[in-house]
Amino acid sequence: MTTYAPALRFILRHQVQPWHPSSTLVHEAALAVGRLAPQGLLAFAVALMQRQTEYFDVAVVGETRNQTYGRLAKLAEDVAGVRADDILDLLRISDTPCEGYGALNVGNQVTDDLKIHIKAARLLGIHVSPTVVVDGIVENSISSGWTKEQWVEWLDKIVV
Repeated sequence: MTTYAPALRFILRHQVQPWHPSSTLVHEAALAVGRLAPQGLLAFAVALMQRQTEYFDVAVVGETRNQTYGRLAKLAEDVAGVRADDILDLLRISDTPCEGYGALNVGNQVTDDLKIHIKAARLLGIHVSPTVVVDGIVENSISSGWTKEQWVEWLDKIVV
């Protein structure tokens, strides 16, 4: 395995695909894991990739938002070393309105975190994933269908 450290720093920026409603929920769960157990975020991300079809449109269409959060919290507990209840405390949507403007549109405890990631992506004109940014410039040659070998070949060319 080629080692690129310390010349390469990987930063995960969440890119929600709003045409898949559960995309928001999955990214919120990852943000919650990152907040409570940053050392477990990579394991959680890998588990999500391995089990992604469990959160595709057809798999969640019959669930409420909070039910999907429950499954995500259980996965986080299983792989990231964080209690499911602690994740749910950050994710759960209340059925009780708050006071003032937006009283019925309260979000959850990671909503503002997700907004920061979305704003950062908008500044760079990012609309799809994966999008790779190298030294602040979007690299359009990257494809979601790349194999490990293609990634290594590309990284070998750009990491110096």
